[in-house]
Amino acid sequence: MAADLHAGFIALNRFGLRSRRGGDLAAAASYPRGFLRAELEQPGIAALEAPDLPRTAVALKILFTDQEQQRLQRLAADMTIQTASLEESPGTAGTPSSAKPKEAPKPPPPAIQQVFRTEASARLRRILEAQPGFVERLVQFWTNHFCVATMKGGFVRIAAGAFERDAIRPHVLGRFGDMLQAVESHPAMLFYLDNQLSIGPNSPAGQRTGRGLNENLAREILELHTLGVNGGYTQADVTALARIITGWTFAGRAGQLGEPGSFVFNANSHEPGEQIVLGRPYAQRDVGQGRAALADIARHPATAQHLAFKLARHFVADEPPPALVAKLTDIFRNTDGALKALAVALVDRTLGMHRARRCAIPKNVSTRRDGLSGACPKIPANSSARCFSRHAALGPAWTERFSRYCRRLGEPRRHESAARNLRTHRRSLARFAEPARSSRRDCRRSRIERNTPGDCARRIEAAGVGFVVDVPGSAAPMKGARR
Repeated sequence: MAADLHAGFIALNRFGLRSRRGGDLAAAASYPRGFLRAELEQPGIAALEAPDLPRTAVALKILFTDQEQQRLQRLAADMTIQTASLEESPGTAGTPSSAKPKEAPKPPPPAIQQVFRTEASARLRRILEAQPGFVERLVQFWTNHFCVATMKGGFVRIAAGAFERDAIRPHVLGRFGDMLQAVESHPAMLFYLDNQLSIGPNSPAGQRTGRGLNENLAREILELHTLGVNGGYTQADVTALARIITGWTFAGRAGQLGEPGSFVFNANSHEPGEQIVLGRPYAQRDVGQGRAALADIARHPATAQHLAFKLARHFVADEPPPALVAKLTDIFRNTDGALKALAVALVDRTLGMHRARRCAIPKNVSTRRDGLSGACPKIPANSSARCFSRHAALGPAWTERFSRYCRRLGEPRRHESAARNLRTHRRSLARFAEPARSSRRDCRRSRIERNTPGDCARRIEAAGVGFVVDVPGSAAPMKGARR
């Protein structure tokens, strides 16, 4: 099979974490799809394990122990102050002490900070070592999709790394429904969205305390995690789902409900009775009610559409092709949310699309801003925007056409700014077309003549880029070979 450098470049930069060493581009170009698929087939490729990385329950036990030690230290400090004030004599109450106070030793970093730094370092090492890094890109996508914010406090900060390792990584190539169940029942997510504070109004705890529902987690599940903003749910669905997941909490420091730091179902706080979400009744009386509701929501057609669009937008373009989104949606529904099948289809369809719609890249366009250099070596795809921005005098009328060209080259997030920057170089191009103003330019006249804006436009035309180039001073625009 002939090497396809363009497709190899797309595989490394769009799906991977870029080339890290010599030979990466050649390996990717030899068989781009197989290069990415091979990483998906490695067993346990998404797992991140190390002796110094604690599981969720262990990390939260560290937090509880540290909080208890801080409480005892504060009590001891208060007792010391009270004892010193009682022992102090009345005659020496205001006399300053001549003894120099001893400097206290610098305390070690808090346990929360130590665990967080260890987790961050392990994640960074994995990113640097991953090759090509497609799985790590998928991990980052799903971690961002089910995000928690460490600014919420020490609880989320110490459990954020374990949240990704315990709830995201085991299912990143598995089923979306399994990942959804693991995420929504993880203590970090429950604490981040305050579900431990949600109590059914008709539950024993609700009748005793008068407290009620907290809809944060239920709304986040429907609006962001599954159906999407326009997924067809109503406020009644949000309220019903909030009632269903009352009692989903975690065991605290005392461990009265279970192992400290682990997920538990508190039947005392659960809202009794049948609930209806998206037209489906759920009459279970325990944690199974929430499990069944999440399983049905994960299979909902709106969930498939929402996730397919997000994946295509992340890996392909800001406005992905509708045909690609429709294909991913069908695969999600036909495979019961198999995320590995989605990743394979995303690679095959995207690289196949770029192979069919590939454009020629000009090979003799200068990359120097002064316009005085001759032919340049082969230009990588990600340098094409910079090259054209220095040599093609483009008007606002065909900015969108250049945007489509940059999207074909694999830069969906740069095409808009690159197209806007092109118009800023018209003035400098016009300057090169003016007669020489000093004797110093005379010796370079022949080189200037070979690199006028008109000549650059003719080079682009010969390369078959397919744009209408508006050259300053020309009578009519020059048309490329392909549109």
